[in-house]
Amino acid sequence: MTSPVEQDIAEKSVQGMDERTEHVTRKKDSIGSTIASAFSHSIVNIILLLVAAVWLLPTIGLFFSSLRSAKDNSSSGWWTVFGNAHELTIENYSKLLGNSQMMGALWNTVIIVVPSTLAVIFLGAMAGYALAWIDFPGRDWVLIGVVALMAVPIQVAFIPLARLFGSVGIFGTYWAVIIFHISFGLPFAVFLLRNYFRQISPELMEAARLDGASEMRIFLRIALPLATPAIASLAIFQFLWSWNDMLVALIFAGPDSQPITVAIQSQLRQFSANMDILAAGAFLSMLLPLGVYFAFQKYFVSALMAGSTK
Repeated sequence: MTSPVEQDIAEKSVQGMDERTEHVTRKKDSIGSTIASAFSHSIVNIILLLVAAVWLLPTIGLFFSSLRSAKDNSSSGWWTVFGNAHELTIENYSKLLGNSQMMGALWNTVIIVVPSTLAVIFLGAMAGYALAWIDFPGRDWVLIGVVALMAVPIQVAFIPLARLFGSVGIFGTYWAVIIFHISFGLPFAVFLLRNYFRQISPELMEAARLDGASEMRIFLRIALPLATPAIASLAIFQFLWSWNDMLVALIFAGPDSQPITVAIQSQLRQFSANMDILAAGAFLSMLLPLGVYFAFQKYFVSALMAGSTK
């Protein structure tokens, strides 16, 4: 018959053996899982690299085409530049900067895009905050109306707005394009910012009200700083939509207010062989949107991940 001390030692020995066995098993599993994980990650990375290469191929081709002369572009493909580096030249961009029509269209694009983006952010933020934290009659119906407006295609508004803008004398001007972009950008902006403002702690909002802060002060000092990722994401969406738009500008913009997208389209229609200037103009029109996206990329990712974890 064993003593309590010997029994305790035996139990601890058995427990130690079990722990060592479990540790070895976990170690073997971890090595196998590591190999499998590395293999699966390699496959995913290869697939992502292939997708990125296919997606970037037209952009790369446009870039090299913009650095080749019209004669070289008409005689061979852009990929031949890798064996003929002497074909590269910046003469196309010099011609583009001296082209008053293209540079004027680029400036028109800035005039249209900047007010459209800022107005959507400002009005959308105020409306989103009101729908999130201010209790007023019919608030739920207003939110339903905002969601419904998001499903309205822009094509159904072309004829009514063209008549309206013509009656007030702004058809064919900057204002027609700007108002159209603001009108169809607001529903998404209000919906996005309202949902983001709702994530703010109610205790924080109540504490600010108890301290005597007005709704405008709470909006400017608390809500807006906390909603910076959502506002940056909205700015990216609205900026890219307004900058890359051609359909709305083609209908509502006049000859003196056409943006770069319409100018490139008209140049392509009139001078189809002038690919050197067109390629340079198209690539130049891509640089500013890319710069805006990379400048706000971290906020864009934060807004997409908001609410996914607690």
